[in-house]
Amino acid sequence: MRRRTLLAGITAGLVATGAGAGPALATGSSPATGPAPATGRRVLHVRPGDSVQAAVDAVTGPGWTIVVHPGTYREVVDVPPAAAELTLRGATRDPRDAVIVYNNANGTQKPDGSGTYGTAGSATFTSAAPGLTVRDLTLANDWLRADHPEITGTQAVAAYTYGDRTHFENVRLLAHQDTLFVETTALDVFDRQYFHRCYIEGDVDFVFGRATAVFEDCHFHTLRRDVAFTPKGMVFAPSTARANPHGILALRCRITSGAEDGAYKLARPWVPTYETTAWPSLVVRETRIGPGIDAVTPYTNMREAYPWQTMRFREYRNTGPGAAITVPENRPQLTAAEAGSHTKRTYLGDWRPHA
Repeated sequence: MRRRTLLAGITAGLVATGAGAGPALATGSSPATGPAPATGRRVLHVRPGDSVQAAVDAVTGPGWTIVVHPGTYREVVDVPPAAAELTLRGATRDPRDAVIVYNNANGTQKPDGSGTYGTAGSATFTSAAPGLTVRDLTLANDWLRADHPEITGTQAVAAYTYGDRTHFENVRLLAHQDTLFVETTALDVFDRQYFHRCYIEGDVDFVFGRATAVFEDCHFHTLRRDVAFTPKGMVFAPSTARANPHGILALRCRITSGAEDGAYKLARPWVPTYETTAWPSLVVRETRIGPGIDAVTPYTNMREAYPWQTMRFREYRNTGPGAAITVPENRPQLTAAEAGSHTKRTYLGDWRPHA
């Protein structure tokens, strides 16, 4: 879904339901409200003509649910830490029905003239809330390089998450460069994130960051990119802290491509200038890798000072043409014993979003 196919942007009306929810927040016509859930969670409904951010701002503490009804919401959404245990979900089970989208990039100038947004600041959706659940939604950044040849900071994030116990279920994440930024609240904190049955597309480093992030039954899709050079991009760019035994884990996923065969790399390590001790960790296991990934040399370097061969990159029992082991030293594999330490339970610990 690119910007030309999206509906015009909309801003927001809210109706509160559930025990202790307080008065209705909507203005204008009064939309129907849903029944209060049996759990007693407080619920806000967002409909076309309303703002998702206004609903987030109306949350007064932990344990709220925001239901986003079908429509396209062109806005930036920022969930603060105080909105702990928030659930943000689409009103239907089809994530294509409710779309939150905006178009800032790293190099986009802020309206107040204070500079550019930067990579993290470009995000359409940002959350620092612990215990966040997002489900049945599309989060997108539809900024396009071709529309802004004057901008060199082309990172444009769809979702930037850095709270512990972040759970995305049946969510579509759409952008080009740096689609999903899985981060932590501090350099020495190992926040956990879990993505289940999600669809994530992009081109350069489109799943990146230092969180302990598990992707189960997810679909990664590399976009067609009309440039002469290869590689045209990379799926993963972990920046795991050296002290963290667990980085990014892709489990029983699939990787497809809209580009020609071999145009993409599976990953490259990101060692940020502000954390040069990082030791990126990525395990891709039991995943079908399509021909869009270069099977001969699936990894590459972001900076020559930090070669991928010195990082914690491993695979295990992957299938598909992009998983062919033609040059063994280019595809480090886990042993069966090592694979036992790289499961969703070992990564997520006492948190069981998958139970």
